[in-house]
Amino acid sequence: MIGNRWLLFFFRLAVGGVFIWAGVLKVGDPLGFAQTIKNYQAFPHDLIFVIALVLPWVEVLCGAGLVAGVLKRSSAFIAAVLLAGFIALVGSALLRGIDTSCGCFGSLSRRADLGLILMDTVLLLMAVSVFAAAGPKKAPAAGRPAPF
Repeated sequence: MIGNRWLLFFFRLAVGGVFIWAGVLKVGDPLGFAQTIKNYQAFPHDLIFVIALVLPWVEVLCGAGLVAGVLKRSSAFIAAVLLAGFIALVGSALLRGIDTSCGCFGSLSRRADLGLILMDTVLLLMAVSVFAAAGPKKAPAAGRPAPF
């Protein structure tokens, strides 16, 4: 586990900033994001627009929690789960020969490729580090008063 609080602070800002940026860009164009989701050919048609409406707001709120240091553990967990999902989705598209834009940053998105999987893996490791470091505090030893 990483114990350097400045490094963890950097991780929070990096992951949180990416999530805020990605979410805000997608909030402004839900139809474009829905088309990107459809291009992955991985979700039922009826679910695509719901994902396009909800996911960007989850990203923004999760990123804001990380940047602000509010609910760090929960925000880091959600970020890690989303990043693992993104990695699986891009990997699946690559294995199936689907050539598409990742959809990560709205119209500024890049191709879904191995470089994207690597970037998401680095962000995943950062999010997991924040999650682990923000773990539940240990109970005080028996006979010792709890600190206030």
